[in-house]
Amino acid sequence: METIQLKDIEIVYQQQMKELPFQTAELVLVSDYGSRLWYVDVNGVKDIELLEWFGQSEDIRIELFATALDGRTFNGTAYLHPNEPHQAAAIRGDGELRET
Repeated sequence: METIQLKDIEIVYQQQMKELPFQTAELVLVSDYGSRLWYVDVNGVKDIELLEWFGQSEDIRIELFATALDGRTFNGTAYLHPNEPHQAAAIRGDGELRET
């Protein structure tokens, strides 16, 4: 398992790109039995309206574009699961995470 601290996240949903402002976020890469899973835990999400929109929407699929503190960039398809009471979100990867 590898954990990577993120400094920036942008998401594409409903044909629009939007920055996801946060206090902390970490990308977790899990390699298990030949498969590689990934997810992002985001805390201190400052855009409450965005969390509310995802909380009410049935279409939570996004394209994720993230930049790590060390400068590496990643992108992939995922699902954004908001946690409105805690101003947080879990982004669960769907398929390959590409490092660009």
